[in-house]
Amino acid sequence: MESIEKAVAKSLLDIKAVMLRPENPFTWASGWKSPIYCDNRRVLSYPAIRENICRWMADIINEKYPDVEVIAGVATGAIAHGYLVAHMLGKPFCYVRPKPKDHGTGSQIEGILEPGSKVVIVEDLISTGMSSLAAKNALVTAGADIMGMVAIFSYNFNNARKAFEDANVELTTLSNYDALIEAAHEIGYVQESDIEVLKQWRFSPSTWGK
Repeated sequence: MESIEKAVAKSLLDIKAVMLRPENPFTWASGWKSPIYCDNRRVLSYPAIRENICRWMADIINEKYPDVEVIAGVATGAIAHGYLVAHMLGKPFCYVRPKPKDHGTGSQIEGILEPGSKVVIVEDLISTGMSSLAAKNALVTAGADIMGMVAIFSYNFNNARKAFEDANVELTTLSNYDALIEAAHEIGYVQESDIEVLKQWRFSPSTWGK
């Protein structure tokens, strides 16, 4: 039976939520050159894939965090996914803005979050991990007890893994960059000659292609 990691990777490639283009790299907002572009919002437009991905995340949460009380999504990419997971689990949902809004109540967390609530965070994508951990810090400031974080995909950057370890946050992802490269090779999405180039990028993304 195909692993969830591989199944998710193939689904993301199939719907072009992830695109690999080593011969003509993308430019990220940070200025980094990248052979990969990931937009997991596209998952929302494909009901069967959306159902599978959110169900797998819900199953992980049920198994690892049976005492969870609230699901929190990280804005904006994981709001919809987080809500769907919360709905499947029958749990309250809230989401975390990147920063407090500059009008109205000035809230950073939208929805009800009682102090002391056991929270699992849902993310769509983990790159450096900084925005995800900033959301975690906002939830902690609001009194949440963070049990862990579940995400669709991670680039598997070494600095991100270290950041989560240092923050003492358990991260579980459905799929990752290594599984993606393997799946892309299996289905002929990339050639053998591209594999080493794609692997090199992950170890030094800020200087790759320069």
